[in-house]
Amino acid sequence: MSKVCALCGASAIAMKIALLAPFNTAYAQSNDSTLPPVTVQAPPKAVAKRPAKKPGERVVVERRRAPKPAVAAEQPPKPAVSPGIDGGGVNASYGTPPVVARFQLPQESYSITSKQIDETINLKDPEDAVKYLPDLFVRKRNDGDNQAVLATRDWGLSSSARTLIYYDDILVSALIANNNTNGSPHWNLISPEAIQRIDFLDGPFAAAYPGNSIGGVLLVTSKMPDKPFAVAKETVSVMPWNQYGTKDTYVTSQTSAAAGNRNGAVSWLISANYLDSYQQPLTYTTNATPPANTTGTIIALNKQGLPADVVGTGALAHSQQTSENVRLAYDLNAMVQATYSWGIWNNHQVSNPQTYLTSTVTGQPTFGGVSSFASNRYVWDQTHMSNAVSLKSDTKGVFDFDLSASTYNYLQDIMLNPFTVASTGVGFSQNGKITRNDGTNWQNADAKGIWRPFGYDGPQEISFGLHGDRYQLENPVFASANTFQTSSTGTGQLYSDGEGETHTGAIWVQDAWKIQPNLKLTLGGRFEAWEAINGFNLNTTTNAAGTTITSSVATNQPGLQSTNFSPKASLSYDPNKEWNITANFGQAYRYPTVAELYQNISVGGVATVANPFLTPEQDLNGELNIERHWNDGKVRLTLFDELVHNAIISQTNLATNPVNGAQVPTTTIGNVDLIRFRGVDLSADKNNVFITGLQIFGSVTYVDSRILSDPTYAGSNPLTGIPDTAVGKQVPNVPDWRAKLGFTYRPDDFWAYTVAVRYSGKQFSTLDNTDIVSHVFGAFDYFTVVDMKIHYNATKNFSFDFGIDNLLNQQYFLFHPFPGRTYVLASKYTF
Repeated sequence: MSKVCALCGASAIAMKIALLAPFNTAYAQSNDSTLPPVTVQAPPKAVAKRPAKKPGERVVVERRRAPKPAVAAEQPPKPAVSPGIDGGGVNASYGTPPVVARFQLPQESYSITSKQIDETINLKDPEDAVKYLPDLFVRKRNDGDNQAVLATRDWGLSSSARTLIYYDDILVSALIANNNTNGSPHWNLISPEAIQRIDFLDGPFAAAYPGNSIGGVLLVTSKMPDKPFAVAKETVSVMPWNQYGTKDTYVTSQTSAAAGNRNGAVSWLISANYLDSYQQPLTYTTNATPPANTTGTIIALNKQGLPADVVGTGALAHSQQTSENVRLAYDLNAMVQATYSWGIWNNHQVSNPQTYLTSTVTGQPTFGGVSSFASNRYVWDQTHMSNAVSLKSDTKGVFDFDLSASTYNYLQDIMLNPFTVASTGVGFSQNGKITRNDGTNWQNADAKGIWRPFGYDGPQEISFGLHGDRYQLENPVFASANTFQTSSTGTGQLYSDGEGETHTGAIWVQDAWKIQPNLKLTLGGRFEAWEAINGFNLNTTTNAAGTTITSSVATNQPGLQSTNFSPKASLSYDPNKEWNITANFGQAYRYPTVAELYQNISVGGVATVANPFLTPEQDLNGELNIERHWNDGKVRLTLFDELVHNAIISQTNLATNPVNGAQVPTTTIGNVDLIRFRGVDLSADKNNVFITGLQIFGSVTYVDSRILSDPTYAGSNPLTGIPDTAVGKQVPNVPDWRAKLGFTYRPDDFWAYTVAVRYSGKQFSTLDNTDIVSHVFGAFDYFTVVDMKIHYNATKNFSFDFGIDNLLNQQYFLFHPFPGRTYVLASKYTF
């Protein structure tokens, strides 16, 4: 049944594409340029020593003084756009990110502005905005995916707790887990039209961030306006699909809006997003052999070469999501600003699996008694809420401070499943399971200070701070007599339970010292105390129908503690104004998440087995960066080397159910004694290449990842049964090569044409690298994807987009089947 429908929507903003005036790049990431106000970009040097003004006033001064690019007389006038919400053109992404300038952070960075996003990316979800940034890959399986993990150059999928993602003061990363499911970042909380700019900071080299920054830090900044604005956008995507036995067309409709203003000392931003998405199969249901008395089985192998016949889809979902955000800012005086942010996200998702089987007895469709169909029949209701407050100063004087606190709460997170399938036909058992995560929550608080003993333009800047966090997991699974007509606790009888808490307290300091105008040494350290407490697990076994619990084991898990110190060092040298050489070193400790310790769960047919005895992983990370920069571009070469002791790694394999022979994906978690990453990364982004208006951007990364020691590994080759080893094998989920290349041509202020190619090499998902079969469900494939987009500013109020993602319709798996060719239409209107 096709879900194509005629969808139309309001249209959108015509963005002013005015190249920023050339700027002088500061020596050694110096603070010669004025540090930015809390909510806007750094003003140029020309206003650095002027008396401090309110943030909104400084923006106006900055833009009045900025020289305007010349416009030929014969060219048509540029569409008018409010400078307060523009986000900057291409050149704005080549400067130093505001947070890097404010805290003199040593990390290398990559940036993209809202104008660039509008012009070059088929933006359906906020995570789409980073897909062309160097090194990064987002595991986005479909439009509206609520499990989209960010992978970096040396940490791949299943590493959600090894990157930090912030939306202003709210931690979007779900550090409650480290996986591709409930540990995935909560991107859906962000309205795409509220994004001002995105900055990525590479590696764990700043003492200001915890060890979860091993992969890097992604900062999403919202559009806090200095004048009235409102914008509405409608986006429709259409994806034809034909794989295994499923052929259909899947449509997504997204409506996004934002509005804001500044009234004296008060500024505000309200944004909202609604998404209605029909999704291609997220998984497939497999069985070791064709079920008896059926036809329609598609003979196939799994990623390790064992029989895994496809008998139907797994999760085949329809998702309806709504998010709203409010951000208020109040200037207590000309130098201190208080903000409050509130967000809520709701998801209603229903999955109805499709069987490929037909009964030879009745001639009707049947599940063939394969019970794993049942785990993919679900109703999932989620309502999450975030709150954040902050108080920040911007004195440009001897001392500044930055106080923030946030909380994230699962107000409702309930999934309903039937326990098994009916013995015949396509029915399900009346009894079922109720999986609940509501009650899960976390809090983060930071107090940061900046001391400039020799004044704002002095050679030394010392920053320091305190950090505290708490993560609490609640995950009971209740039995229900009637799955879809019962209370949220069913019969009150527990099939399983997993719960616990982690706490972290930290103190840190960093000293950025300009030894010479072109030589800067940055030293820092972070002292952390971590503990895991109140861990509890309940595991049961049942009869085949799930109506009777035959055994039950309750375990109060032992508490865990760890205290660690992480030193940081960076040396940055500018041979001249165009070149920079930076060497960075950082040690970091990544602590086990609550879910890795205590959560035994099955989501979408994938079972995960926790490990309450995990130890923290210790990361030693070093890199050498050589950069050449221009006013309209930069090229960077990075050599990196990383050693990780006690790496916490999960892997997913198909396990055979001893009762009925069905194959169930099962994830196990453990410490790997020692792994290493070595590699090289080359990235470039330059505007006006060969001809005016042609931007070329791209990156290529090579990583030699190796398991150096794993004495606890006790696996065997799945085909031969011979004991195997993990030593010398490639680290799971890390491809050897990753590359991107894109071209954007802007012939005038009204049109932008983009073509981009993304490539990822082969990766493994098992420690012994025995998953050698490609392009089957469960495999982790190499892939090459080509995207294109045409952006048109029709008037000063309207813009239109047409794009195609995966233009060549490449079919590939990263465990899940990924989207094929997708047509995207969008229109935006600015009031």
